Amino acid sequence: MRRSGTIGRIIVLLILIVLLVFGGLLWFDYLGLISSRSLFSPVYSLFGLKTAEGIAPLDADEMADLENDRYEKRLMALELRSQELDKREEDVQSKENENKQVAEELDDRRLAIEEKEKNFNLLIVERDAREANIIQIAKYINGMPPDKAVANLLSMDDQDVIDVLRAVEKMAIEEGKNSSVAYWFSLMPASRAAEIQRKMANKPVTFP
Repeated sequence: MRRSGTIGRIIVLLILIVLLVFGGLLWFDYLGLISSRSLFSPVYSLFGLKTAEGIAPLDADEMADLENDRYEKRLMALELRSQELDKREEDVQSKENENKQVAEELDDRRLAIEEKEKNFNLLIVERDAREANIIQIAKYINGMPPDKAVANLLSMDDQDVIDVLRAVEKMAIEEGKNSSVAYWFSLMPASRAAEIQRKMANKPVTFP
């Protein structure tokens, strides 16, 4: 009794396994995964079904067309990539040229500033040397007799005379003495004295 029950269950299990396997084969065949020419196509036709197509093995011409299509797509992708790289290279080159131009402008500006500083330093040196020279001349002339001092002043140009006279006045103020400038003007020719006095009144002070 038990033996017959066990045999029945085994038979049922085998039937289920056969049905599952057959159903799986039928389904894969219907999808075209087994063969493009289905063995069960008459069964599909009875129910108005069509098997899947397109997974069947390709012939030589179809393979060649597929390879050509892939090759063309690859070439197109490479061409687009090449164009993108060319554009990037142009952008980088343009940026480098712009940076180079900016660097050249900065160098020119730096050189111009350095040249101005150099000229300014030369002017400072010249001014200091002239100032020292004017002070030395003022001390030298201030110790001379008035007529000799006036003769030396008349041998100078007007700006040097003005600076020397201002230096003499400054030294007199610092020493608490009376300046000799007014007396020296009285000894000069009237026209020259008037011209120097006019320039002293109108020209800016160039001597500290």
